[in-house]
Amino acid sequence: MESNLGVREFQRLIKEEFFHKDSTRGLAKTFIWFAEEVGELARAIRHDDRGHLEEEFADVFAWLCTMANLTGIDLEEVVRKKYAAGCPRCGNKPCTCKEAFK
Repeated sequence: MESNLGVREFQRLIKEEFFHKDSTRGLAKTFIWFAEEVGELARAIRHDDRGHLEEEFADVFAWLCTMANLTGIDLEEVVRKKYAAGCPRCGNKPCTCKEAFK
């Protein structure tokens, strides 16, 4: 895989490789697969397992790209639109929002 693969290129790669299966499965079932991968990521975080963390972050991102492909959303575009100018809430870089942590 190309080392300088960007978000848009990765999303396109996932679409080229898996869209025929993903579109047959549909968005609702694909979301279930995504949720399972998030659960696997949670376990890797809980166990502080670096090897599995890397794998699970990659899997979660791939399934997120899959859902974006199914809905026709360009992840790179929407992320830039929402976050490139700074925090969506306060507008600052870095964020200066006052948050209450519970």
